[in-house]
Amino acid sequence: MSSSTSSEPAKKVDWSATQYLKFGNERTRAVYDLLSQVIPHIESPNPRVMDLGCGPGNSTKVLLEAFPNAQIIGMDSSPDMLQRARATIPGIEFVQGDLYTFSPDPGADLLFSNAVYHWLRRDTRVPTIIRLLESQRSGGVFAFQVPDNYHQPSHFLMRETASLSGTPWSSSFSNTRIGDLEDKERPDLDPIEKPEEWYNALLPYCSSVNIWRTEYQHVLDSANGIVEWVRGTGLQPFINLLPDDKIRDAFVAEYEKRLSDVYKPLANGKVMLAYPRLFVVAVRK
Repeated sequence: MSSSTSSEPAKKVDWSATQYLKFGNERTRAVYDLLSQVIPHIESPNPRVMDLGCGPGNSTKVLLEAFPNAQIIGMDSSPDMLQRARATIPGIEFVQGDLYTFSPDPGADLLFSNAVYHWLRRDTRVPTIIRLLESQRSGGVFAFQVPDNYHQPSHFLMRETASLSGTPWSSSFSNTRIGDLEDKERPDLDPIEKPEEWYNALLPYCSSVNIWRTEYQHVLDSANGIVEWVRGTGLQPFINLLPDDKIRDAFVAEYEKRLSDVYKPLANGKVMLAYPRLFVVAVRK
């Protein structure tokens, strides 16, 4: 999911559905976990469902399996993601949109979002969700999950690598303040709000707010597997600031080296990527 306002991370060229789906099973696992807490709230046999930030359609497919008679619309900002989604699920309507400005038809039974809102800056994230929540009918469900990995080695090592001085990529980041939350143009994302912040923000609009956090443990072949995982998401804004393949390769090589120092081999030589996610299921008053 990407957008084009001044409160977003550094502008991306476009997402790659192919890169994202290299770990499709692992990424979709959170969709099932989120949906398990949504299903008990959906009473309509043919609910109106909006998949916000649908990506390549992996989450949309799960929604269709759960609600086969639903009216489902998928929305994303990436043309490549939408092209893959339309090819994968030809019977579903997919539209291009931007979370900052997108307004769904009022009265949705379910607004669902898998791994999108972490791309919004903190000053716009909660207001954007409340604006969308207010479009729902009483009893409507707003459900989302976001990676909560700002402090994980996989992510702070991106910031550390980008902040090194005297490297071929140093000048590419000289106009950004990596890790400074006041710099809205920096490539690194903002930390996710704490559960109590979400609860307090959503409670005035909701009859119930269910929040939980899960730390997944993904076993990958090597530190390069971690690179390939984040290359489809959080690493992309850093890479997009680099001017050519030679510098990009040097940056990624240094990042991978630092990952190897932290993520030690398991008994079978593989590595374990800890990946925390925050889940919210809110029911509109």
